[in-house]
Amino acid sequence: SQKSAACTCKNKLKKRTLAYQNGLSKKGYVGSCYAKYKPFSFSALLPQGLSGKMMYVKLVLLILMCGSFMGLLHSPSIHHGGDQRSTQSPEMSTAMRTSDADELDSGYTSDLRVDWSSVSMAVQRVAREGDGGLRVGILNFDGDEMDQWRTLLPAASAVHLDRVAGNVTWAHLYPEWIDEEELYHAPVCPDLPEPASAPEGGYDVVAVKLPCSGAAGWSKDVPRLHLQLAAARLAAGRSEDRGRRAAAHVIVVSRCFPAPNLFSCKHEVMRDGDVWLYRPDMGELRQKLALPVGSCRLAMPLRALGEAYVSAAPRREAYATILHSEQLYACGAMVAAQSIRMAGSDRDMVALVDETISERHRSALEAAGWKVRTIRRIRNPRASRDAYNEWNYSKFWLWTLTEYRRVVFLDADLLVQRPMEPLFAMPEVSATGNHGTVFNSGVMVVEPCNCTFRLLMDHIGDIQSYNGGDQGYLNEVFSWWHRLPSRANYMKHFWEGDTAERAAAKRRVLAADPPAVLAVHFVGMKPWFCFRDYDCNWNAPELRQFASDEAHARWWTAHDAMPPRLQGFCLLDERQKALLRWDVAEARKANFSDGHWRDRIADPRKSICAGVGVEGCRRREIHGRRVDGNRVTTSYAKLIDNF
Repeated sequence: SQKSAACTCKNKLKKRTLAYQNGLSKKGYVGSCYAKYKPFSFSALLPQGLSGKMMYVKLVLLILMCGSFMGLLHSPSIHHGGDQRSTQSPEMSTAMRTSDADELDSGYTSDLRVDWSSVSMAVQRVAREGDGGLRVGILNFDGDEMDQWRTLLPAASAVHLDRVAGNVTWAHLYPEWIDEEELYHAPVCPDLPEPASAPEGGYDVVAVKLPCSGAAGWSKDVPRLHLQLAAARLAAGRSEDRGRRAAAHVIVVSRCFPAPNLFSCKHEVMRDGDVWLYRPDMGELRQKLALPVGSCRLAMPLRALGEAYVSAAPRREAYATILHSEQLYACGAMVAAQSIRMAGSDRDMVALVDETISERHRSALEAAGWKVRTIRRIRNPRASRDAYNEWNYSKFWLWTLTEYRRVVFLDADLLVQRPMEPLFAMPEVSATGNHGTVFNSGVMVVEPCNCTFRLLMDHIGDIQSYNGGDQGYLNEVFSWWHRLPSRANYMKHFWEGDTAERAAAKRRVLAADPPAVLAVHFVGMKPWFCFRDYDCNWNAPELRQFASDEAHARWWTAHDAMPPRLQGFCLLDERQKALLRWDVAEARKANFSDGHWRDRIADPRKSICAGVGVEGCRRREIHGRRVDGNRVTTSYAKLIDNF
């Protein structure tokens, strides 16, 4: 398709250096007006003599100047067609409004020096595609910059935009928790003022200058998001007469890249330095603008999770997962595939696997239903060797699955319980909240595009992840994300601050029959690393917050539905058995009140060797040794390699 082609490659634009036009003299409005006006003569009233005459002349001139100055200060503003004008010159009016706004709230200002040759190049591209008489809206440029815009486009007009209230923070737009079920009140979002109305028919070109400090967290800036949404609204307001389906062209001037899921690189016409030119799709842009401004409200109503989803192109929608260690997650991926099919889905399932995955495991993944694609591992440059997050930047390869319009990514430690097809109706990036202002990347909707993959790769060295992993990185790039109901990615996690009533409610949700959630996310020790008798997270102090026998039993139900050959990939390593025995002994010493450590293990895997040869089947023990590492964040492979 044309969109896929646009995503797959972009022809490099040959740079053209345009002569920068300097020295445009301002029109002499006061001079020309004064030339036509002949002042009243006071000569009859002046005393005889030169000195007296000069004194009175000076006095009269002083009075006239003061009166003119006061008249300018108090002259009424004129509103016409959404473009605020006054009785001053347009240049002076724009400069005064910008100066006043900057004085009140400097969060909207940018110290970036505009490269007008790059802007001219973008304008020429638009002019070639247009039909003359371009209507141009300019947003967030100062008075001097407006002069330059009118040099390029004499009909350009400044667009007025009220600022967001100064006390609105990113945490107001992206709260950690909202009342999804509206038990107490309906969630609300802060008000982000819309730009002044465009002229009839809308603008053909919208230009916006964005602030960017370049400091950590620059993408999570309220004024920056507000300006981008305002520019998008102006672009989407273009009339669709004469068969035009595209939105207005958007020129973005910024030190940092625009929100990639608002102004997508697949709609990028050109880029030169700090100047981007986009031609967004009208339908896509309007769909995005219909979403809440942040995660302060659900982007998908809770009831939509249970509604039937009918797709116009089901073959262009797929589930995907990623494996970069057969030892850890191959079993989980096979059970995840089984659960997707048990939930009734017939969408493609794609498993991205790296070169460490053996042919034996690839064959098993294909037998489970995955279409296996080989990828090259992407190392996180800030991760330590063998850390849990060392290779999780490999998730970026999701954006290369361009044969699909949308992909729902699932971590391999998820169990699907109900059809997840409604998520395919959501735009990029839609996900559930994690903590603070961030989303959880274990379930997320993405729109594959090769240029997005390149964007992610290009900034690995300069974007800092809050947690050192892919989730933190993606949250910096896709800071404008859209909240899915938590039941789309239900975390098997009981917070320390949960009341007994809330914890009991969570357990009821996990045990509900028929299921109440789309998918359960198994954080902590994974079910296939435990004996099937109970959730082994009960026996480790750091992991008890992740323990749920109800969810554990449900995972094993899906496991048992797989062919016996595939179940063989879920056997326990002898080192893992040693770790489980260690945890039971430690729980017994601590006399944990839940009493799981008392249970006799009946799991037949206890006596089945998953290793090869005598050494692989040798019983391991941890004799008086400490299990090193944080059990929540340390790589499981590194953990069991300690003994």
